[in-house]
Amino acid sequence: MRTAIIGGGAAGLMATATLLAASPNAEVFLIEGNDGLGKKVIISGGGRCNVTTGIHDIRTVLTKYPRGAKFLSSAMHAFPPEAAMAWFESHGVPLKTEPDLRVFPQSDDGKDIVRVFERLFAASRVRVMLKTRVIGIERRAGGGFLIRLKGHPEPLTTDTVVLATGGQAYRHTGSTGDGYAFATSLGHTLTPLAPGLNAFSTREQWPAEISGVSFERATITAHRAKRYAFTGPLLFTHKGVSGPAVFALSSLVAFERYDAQQPLDITIDLFPEESADALSATIRARIAEHPAKALANILSMVVPKSLAAICAHETKLPAARHAGEISKQDIQRAVAWLKAIPLHVVQRGAGDEFVTAGGVSLAEVNPSTMESRICPGLFFAGEILDIDGFTGGFNLHASWATGHLAGASIAAIE
Repeated sequence: MRTAIIGGGAAGLMATATLLAASPNAEVFLIEGNDGLGKKVIISGGGRCNVTTGIHDIRTVLTKYPRGAKFLSSAMHAFPPEAAMAWFESHGVPLKTEPDLRVFPQSDDGKDIVRVFERLFAASRVRVMLKTRVIGIERRAGGGFLIRLKGHPEPLTTDTVVLATGGQAYRHTGSTGDGYAFATSLGHTLTPLAPGLNAFSTREQWPAEISGVSFERATITAHRAKRYAFTGPLLFTHKGVSGPAVFALSSLVAFERYDAQQPLDITIDLFPEESADALSATIRARIAEHPAKALANILSMVVPKSLAAICAHETKLPAARHAGEISKQDIQRAVAWLKAIPLHVVQRGAGDEFVTAGGVSLAEVNPSTMESRICPGLFFAGEILDIDGFTGGFNLHASWATGHLAGASIAAIE
């Protein structure tokens, strides 16, 4: 059995490792266009590599995927987060789970994750073909595949193929979307593609004045024909807003069109666990304690001082007036703003697109094996599929899990 695994990212690496573990004598060609393996793995998590999630309840984990959760169920049960953690630790990479349940190497170095695979492959029969570009894949009349490689006069012949080429995010790491063309040439269809996990650039300029101000829990809501909302950490930036809550919301609205002419209306609730009446009561209590203080100073007791000044400006409240002179209606106006800060998103944050939403139609792939329902012997793994998750290790884990299942399924054929 000869297998070509196209793509040396997370999915391709795990597919290769799993196949080798089950069939040490398998003839495997791991084809990668870059000069090294796991480029995107290494830079994920800011170079620390958010390996997986510390959430171990599979039903909860599956809620973290806006698209593809049901399809992922078999792969996730076969290789859940705790199995991935045990796998890496058994191969010499100690891990740590941070308070937000993201899992990293203790070294905080994504290169340690990739080195595991490099060591495994160096001690095996697998042929790692770096700086090798696939330019076409064809089915052979008698079964199997012909894989045409740039600069190689003769095609590579194999019995099975794993397409693990990634999406089209992080194009500088080689994720250029070539796999989509290979999939369609072999009879598959693609769902619409869109960027996911990006920051928001806003029409409003004032976020730049408080760039760096963050909140551990805020609810950000997008208002279109359908309402989308997510609660989590949020960060104001020099261009708008960012952070895990924004990334998650951007995935939920991945297929909504928005730009300067048709902005995406969003609101931010900085006190999602506190009602407007309770927040008003808090502010009134501060005023009762300090009636001679300026309104801006009172507001700075509940939000950062820089944001308090913006709140007063945006709601046209007299920031310098003694708080004791402020009416109940004025307080309600400030509270209404803090509970639903209005912003207009005009652009996806450049450079923050971590994943591609959309991909190979899941209806055409067997979720129990990752094999094509259309083209026998063709398997898929990773981001090329119509699967994407929120930030927090979920996308990388989907690649480990689908790669693991593809590799195990091919080994079972032999």
